[in-house]
Amino acid sequence: MRIVLVGPPGAGKGTQAAFLAKNLSIPHISTGDLFRANISQGTELGKQAKAYMDAGNLVPDEVTIAMAKDRMEQEDAAGGFLLDGFPRNVSQAEALDEMLKDAGMKLDAVLDLEVEEDEVVKRIAGRRVCRNDSGHVFHVTYAAPKAEGVCDTCGGELYQRGDDSEATVRNRLEVYHTQTEPIIAYYQGQGLLVTIPALGEVADVTRRAMEALKK
Repeated sequence: MRIVLVGPPGAGKGTQAAFLAKNLSIPHISTGDLFRANISQGTELGKQAKAYMDAGNLVPDEVTIAMAKDRMEQEDAAGGFLLDGFPRNVSQAEALDEMLKDAGMKLDAVLDLEVEEDEVVKRIAGRRVCRNDSGHVFHVTYAAPKAEGVCDTCGGELYQRGDDSEATVRNRLEVYHTQTEPIIAYYQGQGLLVTIPALGEVADVTRRAMEALKK
């Protein structure tokens, strides 16, 4: 199967992508992994991306699209793939359509992990990370430490990362609504969109997604 996974930050895309890819025996292709792999391997695309990132600029669509195309053409993706973080906007979605059409392929489904905005803010802004090297992560509501502000494992101080603050999360959501959410309507128009409620246990969300794909 060839699947795109979409949803707002904090919807659990990375977690669900890993489980779904394993259940479907297809590679999980994430934008973050693509960037890290190309940069660490010193590929031409990686050098281009790093130059933009080092300058504090967004990596242009054409670089991201080229990375995704290169990855989807690798042998392990011949039988399908699950895309996570790509496409990020309508122009990337259109480019993906063209890529697949040229290869005589098409998408099977677009899974939209649905979660309300207040829940997203609660999930992300509630995270607390250990300052020590352990890097253990807790949550003030869902995985609270035994003692407030103290890591259960090593006794280190727990803190909220700057990019987990409520203001930053709401800004990320605004970017999502502006840039990424339009692809939901784009794929809905193609009859590919499947909306999955993303509340509840990880296994329950995975089960809902698998059942929807079978239909």
